[in-house]
Amino acid sequence: MKILVVDDEKLLVKGLKYNLEQEGYQVVTAFDGEEAVRLAHDDSIDLMLLDVMLPKMDGLTVCRTVREFSNLPIIMLTARSEDIDKILGLEYGADDYITKPFNVREVTSRIKAILRRVNPTPKTSKDLLISGDITLNYNFRRASIGDRVIELTSKEFDLLELFLKNPGKVYTRENLLDIAWGFDYPGDARTVDVHIRRLREKIEVNSAEPDYIKTKWGVGYYYNKKD
Repeated sequence: MKILVVDDEKLLVKGLKYNLEQEGYQVVTAFDGEEAVRLAHDDSIDLMLLDVMLPKMDGLTVCRTVREFSNLPIIMLTARSEDIDKILGLEYGADDYITKPFNVREVTSRIKAILRRVNPTPKTSKDLLISGDITLNYNFRRASIGDRVIELTSKEFDLLELFLKNPGKVYTRENLLDIAWGFDYPGDARTVDVHIRRLREKIEVNSAEPDYIKTKWGVGYYYNKKD
């Protein structure tokens, strides 16, 4: 699988490239935002590691631009103190974020986890999950409601799948964080809220008054199956 590493710190990129190649990945590198967007058009890229601070075009703008044409999984690299970058990264469509300085093992672990979800064991065209009027297609990792096809990021797909398999079950933000991101994920409830809001914007007719993903006030979220 091919990883696009985007950072203007050339020594850091060199280290990531070496370690990822040791894990068996192909690695493509970019050192500015414009080059990152150009390379992201390559359908053979499986995941992007994207730094926030970049010349020519910052990482948040790159993320937002890439989301206009691709659901390529994106892991943002952010400064430890810049919480706003983490939230904005998720707002603009990033699937995950890692704070600097980081351990390379953490990076490879996060990459493997996302790629496992995006590229599960090969399935047949019959592998669909249907709940009410929503259908999940495992081959294309997208949803449809009636004739309306909805492109989802990997985390949005994971969350919707969880809800569809467990209609009516209320999940706290901490539950969702543990299940969808992993027990050792250092994020917080804001990460969940951002993804739920983005998911609602895609599947709901009116995201302010959702029909599918509902809020149990003071507790969390649940899926309201519509027959």
